[in-house]
Amino acid sequence: MADLSTTYMGIQLKNPLILGACNLVTKPEVIKQIEEAGIGAIVYRSLFEEQIQLEGLQMDELLSEYENRNAEMTSLFPGLEHAGPKEHLYNLEKLVKSVSVPVFASLNAIYEPTWVEYAKELEKTGVAGLELNLYAVPGYFEVTGESIEDKQVQIVKAVKEAVSIPVSVKMSLFYTNPLNFIKKVDEAGADAYVLFNRFFQPEVDIDKEEYFYPWELSNPKDHMVGLRFAGLLHGNLEGSICINRGIYDANDVIKMILAGADVVQMVSTIYRNSPSVVSDILMDINRWMDDKGYKSLADFRGKLARKNMKDPFTYQRAQYVDILMRSEAIFKKYPMV
Repeated sequence: MADLSTTYMGIQLKNPLILGACNLVTKPEVIKQIEEAGIGAIVYRSLFEEQIQLEGLQMDELLSEYENRNAEMTSLFPGLEHAGPKEHLYNLEKLVKSVSVPVFASLNAIYEPTWVEYAKELEKTGVAGLELNLYAVPGYFEVTGESIEDKQVQIVKAVKEAVSIPVSVKMSLFYTNPLNFIKKVDEAGADAYVLFNRFFQPEVDIDKEEYFYPWELSNPKDHMVGLRFAGLLHGNLEGSICINRGIYDANDVIKMILAGADVVQMVSTIYRNSPSVVSDILMDINRWMDDKGYKSLADFRGKLARKNMKDPFTYQRAQYVDILMRSEAIFKKYPMV
């Protein structure tokens, strides 16, 4: 039996499979099944700035109801259902205590003070690490890409200074040069990079003539962009590399490790195939490693990274051009007549 253990952000995991941030964590019975299937770690669903601000506003409104009450009141305290994101923190701490694998928190804020304040609050729950979701929707023509990047790098620095647990950064692909930005974040002290965030995009209902937001899972081939960047980044960063889109089976996991990833995150395959898919993937990885004679993940991690490839054009434009020049191959795969 091969050794599937790995290190992520300096934390020892029994295998490279991580449950990504999702609503499955709200189902104790499902989490139990996922843990029994062998998951290596769990990311709790994100705490959003909008939740924090909305709940704070609701609390202020409820408190203000009692501003003009008199001394003969039977109770001085309003019937608050929650105060801020306490429910999120409570449930996160409850999960940390209920499972035997590392649990990571996830934070998606907007303003630097909120990032720092709630990074500290999340740390108090006992999580093994924190995942920051950097996200900036272009809304103003005058805002430059450089200013957005500088702000996000500053957030990473501020959070790293505020907490003692390791911090990963889950980022989008929407940078002019993602490699350059990831390097900046690495120099800012981040401990890992989760590639890449998958955002919900608005769709249009042409009958109602209005926007709506469809609930869709990732597609099996969505991992291909992450595969390329794992190969480009391996051996060039201090932090760990995690790929988190379109990871459906053992083949996908093996590809990512060959390219240079340390771990993967998966969600959609569990929704589609049930928690038992985790144990199936682990068994298939073991089988492949035994067939290849690999004793540990380190034996083949980064074997196909750019840094270790003899062909310097594997990750470059020349390879792309070469494929297009051999375009007759597509007609063999998809004959038109």
